[in-house]
Amino acid sequence: MTEHLVVAATEAEAAYVPAGLPVLITGIGKTAAATAVARALASYGDLGDLTVINIGTAGSLHDHHDGLFEPGIVINHDIDAAAIRALGYDPRERLECGSGSASVVLATGDVFVSEPDVRTRLAVDADLVDMEGYAVVYAAQQFGVPVRLVKHVSDNADESALDWPSVVDHSARHLGEWLVRNVVDPEVQEEDPPAVG
Repeated sequence: MTEHLVVAATEAEAAYVPAGLPVLITGIGKTAAATAVARALASYGDLGDLTVINIGTAGSLHDHHDGLFEPGIVINHDIDAAAIRALGYDPRERLECGSGSASVVLATGDVFVSEPDVRTRLAVDADLVDMEGYAVVYAAQQFGVPVRLVKHVSDNADESALDWPSVVDHSARHLGEWLVRNVVDPEVQEEDPPAVG
């Protein structure tokens, strides 16, 4: 039987995780997320049946994206991958993850995206943006643990992102409902999060 570890950056995003599911609150940003996930996974005796599920809010990089998404690709958007590659190293700036849709790309970085020019630049390569997804995937993959990303659009990665504290509860409810349908009681599973087209 599959065991799950639900990972969220903040308690607000995990407010509606169903009782009985273990929850790890990492804190905000890639360093906090990677460290917390690695510490948690190192504490398990047997990782064989464990799946990490990273839930959280995300900014939409395109005006027509809203609702729930399960990205299949995550990119580290604030690393100079070209320079690192030129030095002869693989920056691993793009990771595939879980059973998500390969047509949904999540960009992760330590920059809280609220500026139009940053949004426009990121929209060339990605659909959504957050601050922890890449780090969670990277850490889980280092331990050989399957990982899924489930993100709910809370804002348009523009000046509306600054209203995040007032909208996070709405996203958290949808994330909690997804966990009920897909983890707690998958027999009543509704349709999957949309693919981006």
